[in-house]
Amino acid sequence: MEQKNQFIGQSGAFLDAVERASRAAPMARPVLVIGERGTGKELIAERLHRLSDRWDSPLVVMNCAALPETLIEAELFGHEQGAFTGATKARAGRFEEADQGTLFLDELGTLSMGAQERLLRAVEYGEVTRIGASRPTQVDVRIVAATNEDLPRRADEGTFRADLLDRLSFEVITLPPLRVREGDIGMLGDYFGRRMAAELGWEQWPGFADHVAEAMENHAWPGNVRELRNVVERAVYRWDNWEQPIGEVVFDPFESPWKPLSMPSSPKSADAKPNGDASPAAPAQPRIDKVDDLRAAVDAHERSILEHALGANRWNQRQTAKALGLSYDQLRHAIKKHGLTDSD
Repeated sequence: MEQKNQFIGQSGAFLDAVERASRAAPMARPVLVIGERGTGKELIAERLHRLSDRWDSPLVVMNCAALPETLIEAELFGHEQGAFTGATKARAGRFEEADQGTLFLDELGTLSMGAQERLLRAVEYGEVTRIGASRPTQVDVRIVAATNEDLPRRADEGTFRADLLDRLSFEVITLPPLRVREGDIGMLGDYFGRRMAAELGWEQWPGFADHVAEAMENHAWPGNVRELRNVVERAVYRWDNWEQPIGEVVFDPFESPWKPLSMPSSPKSADAKPNGDASPAAPAQPRIDKVDDLRAAVDAHERSILEHALGANRWNQRQTAKALGLSYDQLRHAIKKHGLTDSD
């Protein structure tokens, strides 16, 4: 697995997780990495491998959710020629490929109970048996597994083997979601933004406008760092004036006034307008449980909507008024009320 990203962050929760991975790396013991999607579980697995004495041996990756249940065991343990229909020649499994190295099992929670049982034997005794073979093969493999599921709860429910969980959890590293990593959103946004600007050949990095930076800080980031990278790179790519701070950011690229009405609805879109309209670069919703001044909160939210809409329309006021369903005079009044200028 080739490293494509770096560890960027300064929050204590994030640095604690990285430090724990560094301490566990030299140990030839299984490690379980837990975290939401996009939190960097793959990078932790690579760190565990690169800082171990197995660094010059294979790091083999297998996404357990990417294969149908009928093929997972053949991928993990290999098969002999003629073991099943389509097995025209013998093939080594991922365990044999990772011999003397590290095997990273992503989406561990999707393994079937049968595959879990065979995985348990491989972890416990260090031997694997190809499908169709009569004798096991000894392997020396370090297991790093990752999941975004609550495996202890699943073990209590009987949908995940408790004995396998015990074997794999010598060390458990839980990665914090981006929304709790204080100070890291701005740092990561600047990093991804500068990198994208360099890729586009910009002469300088203008940074983000204040209202965009605030919206990014307030966004929940359900996709974590992976989502942040996409959002930032998309914002830079769509902005065509590198001399001005980026004034528009779109969190949901699928949102559009022209979204087909036949698209199936989801709970997330239940509050959308019937015709699918949405303001350009819609700002994050305020925390209603934190409001202690209703008038100030309403004004702040109105100002945020205006800033985003004006930024999205390059301060074309007539186009902005149309996008917000206002008359030109109403928009001018709102701009004057909030003291907005194009430099904002």
